[in-house]
Amino acid sequence: MENRPVGARQARELVRVAFGPSVVALVVIAAVTLLQLLIANSDMTGAFGAIASMWLGVHQVPVSIGGRELGAMPLMPVLMMVWGTARTTAAATSPHGSWFVTRWVIASALGGPLLIAAIALAVIHDAASVLTELQTPSALRAFGGVLAVHLIGAAIGVASRVGRRTVHTTPLPNWLPEAFRAAAAGVLALAGLCGVVTAGSLVVHWSTMHELFAITDSVFGQFSLTVLSLLYLPNVVVGAAAVAVGSSAHIGLATFSSFTVLGGDVPALPILAAVPTPPLGPVWVALLIIAAASAVAVGQQVARRPAPIHVAAAKLVVASALAALTMALLGAVGGGRLGNFGQVGVDQTTFGPGVFLWFTVIGGLTVAMSGGVVRRPRPVRVTGPEPELEPEPDPEVDDADTGPILDAAPEVPEPMADEPEPMADAPEPAVPEVAQDPEEHFIVDDDATGNAPTGRAPTDSEPRRPAD
Repeated sequence: MENRPVGARQARELVRVAFGPSVVALVVIAAVTLLQLLIANSDMTGAFGAIASMWLGVHQVPVSIGGRELGAMPLMPVLMMVWGTARTTAAATSPHGSWFVTRWVIASALGGPLLIAAIALAVIHDAASVLTELQTPSALRAFGGVLAVHLIGAAIGVASRVGRRTVHTTPLPNWLPEAFRAAAAGVLALAGLCGVVTAGSLVVHWSTMHELFAITDSVFGQFSLTVLSLLYLPNVVVGAAAVAVGSSAHIGLATFSSFTVLGGDVPALPILAAVPTPPLGPVWVALLIIAAASAVAVGQQVARRPAPIHVAAAKLVVASALAALTMALLGAVGGGRLGNFGQVGVDQTTFGPGVFLWFTVIGGLTVAMSGGVVRRPRPVRVTGPEPELEPEPDPEVDDADTGPILDAAPEVPEPMADEPEPMADAPEPAVPEVAQDPEEHFIVDDDATGNAPTGRAPTDSEPRRPAD
């Protein structure tokens, strides 16, 4: 009877992990889609197919309409999906729970979205029979995208709860959580600084952004452009990060880097007003300072706990590799084909290696200058005379029951020169004598009888012996 409430609570948590983030995203997408169709005064034909396609698009599954593929999906929805999955998974995972329950949590985080993905594919396939322009995406691509997004979220959520316990109970090094924290600090610093630069560039190109908003006269249209720009903001930040580390970003034929800009057609999206226009000014070279500042953040995190040089180097290399892998993954996910504009994304051959190189070199200098490296103490060689060994205590005096070993004949300290010496013949204290009769102590001899002395005093009737 006592296990029923616990089992019911665990079942509710598993259901929340399995369907919570996916259902929330599905409800939001359905509300936006139906509102768009209602404002456009369109019928509801194919509404379910559009909702299913947008839900798969949140998981970076390309959407094909009329033979044109939309592969460069916004990064904001997928980041929110990863965050929601990580949060629900962490809430259902106990830091001291069994691995059996933890595996069930991970399985629920993956099983629920895969089930919804299968239903979405069936709905799209059914809607494609009515709307000939809508094409069913590849099942392998759909399941792979959904599995990857929720697996990353579940791994982050579970690792935040049982990561330290796993490190302590496995052969993994104890400094691994510090490397993860340093990698997260580097990625957040790089993304945050690039976001600040993007906002500053929008202010500089305010007139261009105003022209892009003016392509529609309706308030709802401008609101839709604003929401769409916010959804694509992480994509622009990742492109700015590629430029900051010395790599390049491209939108079709247009290419952007810290050293050169090649013009080309750019989609009429207000957030893209932040991209530089040719000719490129020398101020854009200052973007390299962002990469150096982010590397300093990595080095400071590594140097929080000073360690020997090989441990500090290992932490720095692992943190740099994780940060480079994360940024390369964001660059790959945020890119793709964008209709007639062509391929959109960053140069993957130089983006990841550039992040790793900056974080390793500048981060290593920061670790060395911040005191993050300590030297092992060297053994000291004794060159003087050997120390005298103390005599072993007498085993007869050693008594474990009474306490520490005491000397059998402790030495009496000699008196100081200033102290007076004790008297050799000290008088003994006088004992008071008891008053007695002196005649009792007299001894007389009997000459007539020759007897031995009796040891008593003669009485008055007995004759006294004259003294010799």
